[in-house]
Amino acid sequence: MGPIVIQRVYDKEPVRGTVFLVDRMWPRGIRKDDLRLDGWARDVAPSSELRLWFGHRPERFEAFAERYRAELADRPEVVRPLLDAARKGRVTLLYGAKDTEHNQAVVLRDWLEEQAAHAT
Repeated sequence: MGPIVIQRVYDKEPVRGTVFLVDRMWPRGIRKDDLRLDGWARDVAPSSELRLWFGHRPERFEAFAERYRAELADRPEVVRPLLDAARKGRVTLLYGAKDTEHNQAVVLRDWLEEQAAHAT
């Protein structure tokens, strides 16, 4: 199992490993040919309803994380490519949120790591 790292899509540091964009919407100001992606995993992102409810409000993050984890558990087919890639090596999850601590990529990374640990 390789490491699963998260990185803000706007960061200037190079991305490594198998790279997935994990936002439902394409990040503003980024041209598609500017990103080296192995996949745009938009279906793994939180539902539009949950994303809008959360609104990047830190006080809602705990409830958001719980609800998002339930969504992930209900859709194993959409997370399978990410888990498969992690079994082969490093995976980088790109996201666009400004808040580096309270966003869906944090929840997704932790959830994927837990799933991988239970599978071994």
